[in-house]
Amino acid sequence: MDNTCVARLNERFALIKDNHNLHFSVGEGGIPVVSIENDQASCTASLQGAQVLSWVPSGEAEVIWLSEMAILAPGKSLRGGIPICWPWFGAHQDHAEYPAHGFARTSLWQVTETQALDRGETQITFRLDSRQLDERQRQMWPWPTVVEYRLTVGSRLTMALGTVNHSHQAITIGQALHTYFRVDDVTRTVVYGLDGREYLDKTDNFRRKKQSGPVMVDAEVDRLYLCTADDIIIDDEQRRISVNKQGSHSTVVWNPWVSVAEKMGDLGNNGYLRMLCVESANAADDTVSIEPGRRHDLLVTYTVEA
Repeated sequence: MDNTCVARLNERFALIKDNHNLHFSVGEGGIPVVSIENDQASCTASLQGAQVLSWVPSGEAEVIWLSEMAILAPGKSLRGGIPICWPWFGAHQDHAEYPAHGFARTSLWQVTETQALDRGETQITFRLDSRQLDERQRQMWPWPTVVEYRLTVGSRLTMALGTVNHSHQAITIGQALHTYFRVDDVTRTVVYGLDGREYLDKTDNFRRKKQSGPVMVDAEVDRLYLCTADDIIIDDEQRRISVNKQGSHSTVVWNPWVSVAEKMGDLGNNGYLRMLCVESANAADDTVSIEPGRRHDLLVTYTVEA
């Protein structure tokens, strides 16, 4: 996208009023990014994937982890931030050649609205219409579907991902907000809220297991927790991050640890120690069926306490 297109975005959607500052610029690889700042927080997101890259509440340190080796490039996934996994999570069930986690995270989303809210938060809405995808993506997902992603930036970060089925048959989606949280030290980080829940352990051939106590990381962790609707707390001894969600029945906890991180090659120097993915999802047993003309909403809010 060139400077002219970004200028049009700014002409239509930029906000500079009442302590709200929202503007667009050309990022790496010619991909447009939106920068948001208000009295409560700052945030940056890429229009490719509608992917949040940074969220910093006022008086706090960065909450979102982004690899020092992350490079924005057209059609390429980005290591870190908050990728949107849609319309499937993980590998495609029938086509191994399809991209993992779907195509939403590498597609260019449209901006449809920006607002300066009365409570001091700033809101931006993105849209992805499957009928406007390229031919290969339409082959992967032939059902007319519209996805709306509303991001509300303030002392809390709220993400609302809505999927509307415009086809004449029911569709089944898998999805996740694949958030990379920045932690002080993953070996001293504890995740509360999953005690007693069953999970699928990807590191052990997806064996079904049961969580006992809080989740801690001292080796590779790649787990999909089932039937989870309660709040999740991430405590890294420096602060507590609360995850409140609606419309999500799965929670993924992932850290690649040393050997896998080295093979991946894009986590940076000891990057695995500074990140932990806790993802609000609908996957495996918890995929979502949407009837014709109906809508499903996934709503997630993050708050931070010292």
